[in-house]
Amino acid sequence: MLIDFVWKKSEVNILPSIPAVQLRHAGGKIGADSKLIKGDNLAVLKHLSEDGGLKGMVDMIYIDPPFATNNIFRIGEGRANSISSSKSDRIAYDDSLNGMEYLEFLRERFVLLKQLLSGQGSIYVHIDYKIGHYVKIVMDDVFGEENYINDISRVKCNPKNFSRVGFGNVKDLILFYSKSGDPIWNEPREKMDEQQMERLFRKSEADGRRYTTVPLHAPGETENGETGQPWRGMKPPKGRHWRSPPSELERLDKTGLIEWSKNGVPRRKIYADENTGRKVQDVIEYKDPQNPSYPTEKNINLLKLFIAASSNPNSIVLDCFCGSGTTLKAAQELGRRWIGIDQSDEAIRIALQRLRKEQSTPHASAAFEYLEAVPAVAESASDLSSMETTTSHPKKMREALRAALSE
Repeated sequence: MLIDFVWKKSEVNILPSIPAVQLRHAGGKIGADSKLIKGDNLAVLKHLSEDGGLKGMVDMIYIDPPFATNNIFRIGEGRANSISSSKSDRIAYDDSLNGMEYLEFLRERFVLLKQLLSGQGSIYVHIDYKIGHYVKIVMDDVFGEENYINDISRVKCNPKNFSRVGFGNVKDLILFYSKSGDPIWNEPREKMDEQQMERLFRKSEADGRRYTTVPLHAPGETENGETGQPWRGMKPPKGRHWRSPPSELERLDKTGLIEWSKNGVPRRKIYADENTGRKVQDVIEYKDPQNPSYPTEKNINLLKLFIAASSNPNSIVLDCFCGSGTTLKAAQELGRRWIGIDQSDEAIRIALQRLRKEQSTPHASAAFEYLEAVPAVAESASDLSSMETTTSHPKKMREALRAALSE
């Protein structure tokens, strides 16, 4: 699908329009596989793709970008609540971009993220219910409709009782795409509790082993294949086929794994002690933290679910709107390498604090390097000095970042 709008650049014109940057070591372990980078993510993504040797190397991307809410999110001492913020609080990030300009802002980053994805890579984009459907069209344009996998609904909070026309909003959504038709996929399963197990596995063998039974056939007819052929003089019901070839059904029956009803209907036995849990569905509940360290901070277990499903140990996980570093912390705990990017002073300060604490744990990927993006032409001390004055409180922030690195 191709879309067109007034702000849209052709893909060949996107890269030349992005200013070149270089990455300057600012803390942590030099050359570590995992990296936290302060800078404009568009310029940093271009650098990682063209000069950083990471084109086609990233297995999993998760981003939680601004939602085009036209809000300014603030953070105060001991409080990072986007609803109860004060105008005297420090600005965490500005979410004032909207409309077609906002969609092009995302699209340019999608183009670069696609370059960085490996052939088995996937991307998860966390977005809200107001803008999400427009973002899906942009992702179809960049990644291809054929690579769309899921629209995952996440229950984010308790029920709302606001007095306004409309149903209460308790969810947001995550758009899940792959780069190709063969992404990494480690099937996530949800463990069932004892009550659920008893309800599902109602039957018992003589030795007390619990089981249930399922049909031997599945929807869809097979015209010429083995699974459409008769077994024990029976054909599959109309409109269905055997789940296994007759030879396999014969083996299952001989080993006692098929149960015959009084009416002569065969069903496959499934044992409780072999159950690996239920397949995770596309409606999930991972509520936001009650006391976040940063506005819009997400539940770390949500990130662990996605990272475990779409990457392998030692894969590279990337988040170019990394905020307080929840994606990075989740990746560390799962033994992945990671790259986090953000330009917010407050985000970097908090991420550094969280990640430094993680280094005291036994996680293999806890060592990381902190880098700052500087203009590629900034070679002299005066150039670098002038660049540092671009933050809202440069002296204060440099002191805060140094403190975070030394903790």
